[in-house]
Amino acid sequence: MRTFIAIDVSDEVRRAVGTFTSALKKEKARVAWVKPGNVHITLKFLGEIDEEKIQGINEAIKICARNQKPFEIEIKGSGGFPNLHRPRIIWVGLTEGVEELKRLAGALNNELSNLGFQKEKRAFKPHLTVGRVKAVIDTESFIEKMQSIDFYGGRFTAGEIYLMKSDLKPTGAEYTKLETANLNDK
Repeated sequence: MRTFIAIDVSDEVRRAVGTFTSALKKEKARVAWVKPGNVHITLKFLGEIDEEKIQGINEAIKICARNQKPFEIEIKGSGGFPNLHRPRIIWVGLTEGVEELKRLAGALNNELSNLGFQKEKRAFKPHLTVGRVKAVIDTESFIEKMQSIDFYGGRFTAGEIYLMKSDLKPTGAEYTKLETANLNDK
């Protein structure tokens, strides 16, 4: 099964992302937009795993969650990876909670390496992926539109980490929460 570890976002953030992506859908670009209900902050992508690994992964997640108190996240700003001139990913960013997310991602990287998962080589950049770009037909117009939107998604308290299953379907990915770990749950 295809899996990842994530923090869920609030309904307020989902609504704001929906409004943001609706505005961008009018641009001349082929983008696979993430359904607002699927938006999340990925802490670690695990890929395909065997079901018998779930218990060990869940224990690793709980160890990391135990050492982090709930914290505030503010969603603000947008951009593209690697950049807006040749974007592959359209994202919305964070202005608060970044350091806590980096610590959690680093702790997960270390704990999960004990279970045989590869450590991430790239620096962790907390964001919410809202679209995967196939092609931009009018780059100038697309960049102009992105820069004209002062995206604000709201604030929420992160209190849980989830092990998620991802089923890829023709209609888009379907996510299922497999396990939950509460932050600072001693």
